[in-house]
Amino acid sequence: MSKVRCLIVEDDFAVAHVTRGFVERHPRYEVVGVASTGSEALRALAELEPDVMLLDVYLPDMSGISVLGRARVSGSRVEVIAVTAARDLETVRVARAHGVHHYLVKPFPMQALHERLDDVWRTLERDSALAAGSELDQTAVDQLMRRDALASAGARKGVSPLTLERVASALEAHGQPVSAAELGDQLGMSRVSARRYLERLVEAGLAAREPRYGHAGRPELMYSARR
Repeated sequence: MSKVRCLIVEDDFAVAHVTRGFVERHPRYEVVGVASTGSEALRALAELEPDVMLLDVYLPDMSGISVLGRARVSGSRVEVIAVTAARDLETVRVARAHGVHHYLVKPFPMQALHERLDDVWRTLERDSALAAGSELDQTAVDQLMRRDALASAGARKGVSPLTLERVASALEAHGQPVSAAELGDQLGMSRVSARRYLERLVEAGLAAREPRYGHAGRPELMYSARR
């Protein structure tokens, strides 16, 4: 597909400038507009029809959540990455209810944004390929559901969507339950890091966890992919 068209919604000029630079350094993206208010954002969505919107929650005339709600009511299916200083649980929950799978807390490095942009690009690529067919079969539906669950799990602070995808793929490749230490060795990760990502998959309903009892000591947790 051609370059992904991105709209930046940010009321702070300096932050918008830096964010634009981050996006333009990604080879698959181009910035088609910058809006500093909710009203400008809604007009830009209607006129520019971007593929992705980087949306701040705190705007001078309305909240970013209100912008997103109005956009959905108008039929917009733009992919959204929330880029904001808002950290409260209710804001995150409402954003997820409106289809936001990626949530970046300010300040953030360019790599963190690029990881989210990579995931959105893969989502758009898959959707484009699926749209070429007439109807979705069960396998395609399962792929979409898995993608959304992975995206939601990857939106958590401290979780890399790319690493989460690697862990999920490696877990699926195993025909039997595997421990965090075993999977970590396979992927070149520490046991602690592997367990953190495996637990995210369990929370997202993409993996199952069960204890394995040995001859002595505490049981070892074993993980397997949900089929």
